Amino acid sequence: MSISVGSVTQTQALPKVTDAREQSPEARPQPVPVDKVELSSTAQAALREAGETPAQTAKEASAGDMQAKRLVARQEEAKQIAAQENSKGGAHVVA
Repeated sequence: MSISVGSVTQTQALPKVTDAREQSPEARPQPVPVDKVELSSTAQAALREAGETPAQTAKEASAGDMQAKRLVARQEEAKQIAAQENSKGGAHVVA
């Protein structure tokens, strides 16, 4: 069933669309809040240690730094374990 529609002559006025920026001409950008973070001396030292290169760690270990000696020992142990796993022919994949 179809219904025939004649011409439509009635129209409605649309409200004027305004840009939000036009509504408040005196709006100024708000300053961005800034958070201030202070690290303890222990946290700063840990951050410096984490950013060291293996060469720096080895140098510190040779100068008697106990923390560096422990890290070098762990790195050497990890290398040995990796070499043993590679020599067994098994591949260990970490995803």
